[in-house]
Amino acid sequence: MDLSVVIPLYNELESIPELFAWIKRVMIENNFTFEVIFVDDGSTDGSWDAIVGLSKENNEVKGIKFRRNYGKSPALYCGFEKAQGDVVITMDADLQDSPDEIPELYRMIVEDGYDLVSGWKKKRYDPALTKNLPSKLFNATARKVSGIKLHDFNCGLKAYRLDVVKNIEVYGEMHRYIPYLAKNAGFDKIGEKEVHHQARKFGKSKFGFDRFIHGYLDLLSLWFLSKFGVRPMHFFGVWGSVMFLVGLIMVIVVGAIKLKAIIMGYRAPLIANSPYFYLAMLSMVLGTQFFVTGFLGELIARSSNERNKYQIQTTIDK
Repeated sequence: MDLSVVIPLYNELESIPELFAWIKRVMIENNFTFEVIFVDDGSTDGSWDAIVGLSKENNEVKGIKFRRNYGKSPALYCGFEKAQGDVVITMDADLQDSPDEIPELYRMIVEDGYDLVSGWKKKRYDPALTKNLPSKLFNATARKVSGIKLHDFNCGLKAYRLDVVKNIEVYGEMHRYIPYLAKNAGFDKIGEKEVHHQARKFGKSKFGFDRFIHGYLDLLSLWFLSKFGVRPMHFFGVWGSVMFLVGLIMVIVVGAIKLKAIIMGYRAPLIANSPYFYLAMLSMVLGTQFFVTGFLGELIARSSNERNKYQIQTTIDK
């Protein structure tokens, strides 16, 4: 199979028939063998019924339906597990991503040898203050942290070689950083293609301003895991030891002052009366907790068996 198109969606009933018809037309014009995997992220507007209807008339349509809304990353994760095409395309279901871009994305993977090609919506039809400006700041930060020179990390329109999606784990809200995940997995030939962005035709955006806050936190988490995920002691051990050492030095200094006073025959105050003693103890305790709690917490999070388990109500698989 040439192509798998993975489409995560949430309440996009009106867009689904038009989107599939557009995708199918492009595939037929280019003689591609393909499948379209719709992942219904707990829609409540009848989107799944539309997918079922399409599947009865088109063998290329497959589907996954979640029992509740999990988010875009879980939807992509499950779609990637099902994908079988040599090249995997992801796109949003709101008709803002153009299927006409698929042939060139496919060519860049197959002929140019890219592992991943990310779309770049250079001209956007989104509100400038609430989406475009925050997006520019977000992407600038992502470029700096990841070292990947992409203009639009969060563009839903991307193309991947099949082994890329089979060897990365998209969880939480990490869909924004799939290029970074791919790079950390050893797939470092990452390209970019300027793509056409269309104004939303139906409904409204499902993402609020909080996605930028979550995005920065996810980026920090991903950077940390990429740097210290397999060697957490290099971070927790160093800073925990530094804090403990600072506290120990402060205790020694307070003790030395007390001892000097005794030797000189002064009536020295109790060590416990010195504020530096409590600062020293606080530093030592925090250092120890930082060392142990952080280390164990990261190990537990990374080894959790439940991180990518989702309640799937039903599937369409032909």
